[in-house]
Amino acid sequence: MRRSFPVLCLLLVIASVRAADRPNVVFAFADDWGRYAGAYAAIEKGGPSDLVQTPHFDRIAEEGVLFTNAFVNAPSCTPCRSSLLSGQYFWRTGKGAILQGAHWDLKIPTYPLLLQDAGYHIGYSNKVWSPGDNRDAPFGGPARQYNRRGGKHNGFSQFLARNRDDVEGAKQTLLAEVRGNFQDYLADRKDGQPLCYWWGPTNCHRKWIRGSGKDFWGIDPDELKGRVPRFMPDVPVVREDIADYLGEVQAFDAGLGVLIEELEKAGELENTIIIVSGDHGAPGFPNGKCNLYDFGTHVPLAIRWPKNYPGDRIVHDFVCLPDLTPTILDACGVEVPQVMTGKSLHGILQLEKSGVLDPLRDSVITGRERHVARARTDWMPYPQRAIRTKNFLYIRNFKPDRWPMGTGPGYGAEGTMPDFKSLENNTFVAFGDLDASPTKAWVALNCEEDPKLRKYFDFAFGLRPEEELYDLRNDLHQMYNVADEDRYKDVKAELSERLMSVLKSTGDPRVTGDGSTFDRPPFATEWNRNRK
Repeated sequence: MRRSFPVLCLLLVIASVRAADRPNVVFAFADDWGRYAGAYAAIEKGGPSDLVQTPHFDRIAEEGVLFTNAFVNAPSCTPCRSSLLSGQYFWRTGKGAILQGAHWDLKIPTYPLLLQDAGYHIGYSNKVWSPGDNRDAPFGGPARQYNRRGGKHNGFSQFLARNRDDVEGAKQTLLAEVRGNFQDYLADRKDGQPLCYWWGPTNCHRKWIRGSGKDFWGIDPDELKGRVPRFMPDVPVVREDIADYLGEVQAFDAGLGVLIEELEKAGELENTIIIVSGDHGAPGFPNGKCNLYDFGTHVPLAIRWPKNYPGDRIVHDFVCLPDLTPTILDACGVEVPQVMTGKSLHGILQLEKSGVLDPLRDSVITGRERHVARARTDWMPYPQRAIRTKNFLYIRNFKPDRWPMGTGPGYGAEGTMPDFKSLENNTFVAFGDLDASPTKAWVALNCEEDPKLRKYFDFAFGLRPEEELYDLRNDLHQMYNVADEDRYKDVKAELSERLMSVLKSTGDPRVTGDGSTFDRPPFATEWNRNRK
């Protein structure tokens, strides 16, 4: 039936109103930021969060929804971001499942490009996706980048160290850079066009200036005594390293505050979905980045959209970051592709309750393949998968004969004897999947030969059995593997079955076929000779 011109005009007006009502999406995603923020200290005392000040994240959490059980799918930047942007498990993203040599397949849908197709103005500053031969393609590539004012914020403490005579002025210089990049992005949009922006600073990634936490942010390492995670030695070097890391967290939070201010000035704050999180745990520390323990996979997450999501709530449902893409699409009225394995949080976010809101969200699946290609002399990955529930963490190590953090004691990354003293500055000298740091150097130099400290060396670098099981009810730091204890036999069998069922049903190459896909080029062997 042919519609009259007035009716068509009315439909166009209704469509334009709906377009104007669509929410903006601003995603602040910090490289290497683990679950440390003031909002978490308020509900979980006794850890490093007691010392960190994150007023802007805390505001998002207070006026929005704070999640206590958010986890990455992979504790390595590229696979984590591949899974998040695509709404799928990382092993379903092709060469996006690895760090070095990654390549994005544009046939895999991502939320930014889907929103762009729906009329959104998309753009990003700093890091979205690790460089490959189509850098940042999941967010539109270099044409969508807004770094015209610079990227010095990514070296926050380094810049402050060069300007010690005026530290506060130097901070303002870096925050002005963040502000300018965001203002440039806002200025480029068309009238009434909804926003989709990503801010991805990398300052929480190594390396920082030693002593910067105390010098630039007033974080006293001595106050961390008794608050250091138990799988690390509670010694001055480690405490200072953590304090410096927390300083970088505060620098990220300061930048987040700039974005909030600019949205408020533009009159866009109330209709903007602000999502704040990080891509995995802390770098250069045992059990952190590149590990499936909580210190490596447990991340902060707060979401604010006062127009539609009631605030002042704390939610304990298990969330894996790939869930965020279908959440965003649902909120923006864009159809969620069936290929996505993530489960939307949109319904949960619209409720007015706290606590456990969906009993079916009782676990997350995490995993890892290759991080640094040069970490092992044979260029092979360290394949792991895990399931985390409220009470247990079960980990399957598919190749327990390989060193988790890279080539083992006695051999450097190129098959030479390592200079352990250089571990503070050179990631690749040994155990290359653990970033260079003062903590790494201290553990390697002081713990291997000391019977009282040997456990810390093993936590950091040691071989691991095929199966690990941790009872979180009395082992929150995941230090005591009970996989071989008879009393846990049924629990282990149940969790193993649940894990393998998800891996098989989602086509994980590690458990389908002969399971060797990730052990062959272009994913693993002789990567350096096969990169294009």
